[in-house]
Amino acid sequence: MTNKKPLSIALVAHDDMKPMMVEWAKRYKKILAKNKLVATGTTGGLLRKEIGFKIRRLKSGPLGGDAQLGAMICEGKLDALIFFTDPLSAQPHDVDVKSLTRLAIHYDTALAMNVRTADALVHLFK
Repeated sequence: MTNKKPLSIALVAHDDMKPMMVEWAKRYKKILAKNKLVATGTTGGLLRKEIGFKIRRLKSGPLGGDAQLGAMICEGKLDALIFFTDPLSAQPHDVDVKSLTRLAIHYDTALAMNVRTADALVHLFK
C-alpha cells in the first residue's frame, strides 16, 4: 500500500470511541494529512474541529454514512477504513456496521478496528 498518490482513508468511530480516534489521529496527523480523508458526519466534524483536518464529511453513520462508505468500497473509491467500534455497547444501527465491515472484507479494503491495528496500518500510508 505504499503510495505515490494520496490514498482515500475513512475514519469512523462510535460515540464512546471518538476521543480515542481524535488522540490516534493527532499522533499520525502528518501522515494522515497527506491523504484524502473521509469520515462519517460526527467523527469528521470532531476531527476537523480538534485537529484541523481537511476532511470530507458524509452523513452520520446511523443516518446513512455507513452506507455511503459501503458504496465507496464497492466502487473502489476507498483504500482503507479505520473504524473504532465500541464492543461493549449495543449499536442501534448494528446491521449497517456489519454490512460495512463485510464489504471491506469482501472487497479486500484495508481495515483496522482498534488502535493497535490502526497503528500498524498507518505506516503503510507514508
